[in-house]
Parts: sequence; structure tokens; C-alpha cells
Amino acid sequence: MIVKGRIISGGRARGPVLVTMDPISFLGSVDPKTGIVVESGHSLEGKSVAGRVLVFPRGKGSTVGSYVILQLKKNGVAPVAIINLDAETIIAVGAIISKIPMLDMLEKDPYEIFKDGMMVEVDAVEGEVRF
Repeated sequence: MIVKGRIISGGRARGPVLVTMDPISFLGSVDPKTGIVVESGHSLEGKSVAGRVLVFPRGKGSTVGSYVILQLKKNGVAPVAIINLDAETIIAVGAIISKIPMLDMLEKDPYEIFKDGMMVEVDAVEGEVRF
């Protein structure tokens, strides 16, 4: 199946999905050395974003979060791709400077089609997700 979306940051990646309905603030919520979500009470607390297609509604918090995403990439523990309901500047800039493929505004509700562990390919050149 193919689902179309809006391209935020170009590229292609394949990996297992990690889904949350909670917004993510990369500054203080994700350990840039390990990729583990450390925010107390977050639905992904204790889970790693490393190597995952990270599906979440939007970012929250400080603009420094963009640089935390870059640090995750430099440390080899970043998501391989990001899918948001509606991208906001912090996450978009982080994905762009880190060269992480990113889509938003999918034509179908990502929470209805993606499940944790499901393998997908994000093609942020063509603007689609294949699974």
C-alpha cells in the first residue's frame, strides 16, 4: 500500500515504526547520546528512537530541539525517518539539518494505519510511505 504526504525533508529510509500520540520535545525528552526517551510519563518513556520511523503528532518545546535531533544523528541514534500529523518548525529544521527524511499531512490518518514494529519505507523524494 502507498500513502501520500507532504515532503518536509527529502530522502529515503526504511525501518520499523515507533508510534506515539504524544508530542515530543527533543530537548529534555530524548537523550542525545542514547536515543532513549527519558521524559517521565511520556508514552515512549524508556524506548529508543534509534533506527525507527518515528510517528508522532508534532514537536513541542525549545528551538534547541532541532540541534538535539542533529546530535542524535551525529551519535548514530536518530530516527531513520519522521512522520508528523502537522510539522512545526523545530522538528522540520531538525530533520532538514540532520538529513532525516520527513513527511507530514498524510492522506490517511497515520494512527489508523501504522503499528509499532511495522516495516515501512518513507520516500520523501516522491512524498509517500510504502508498506
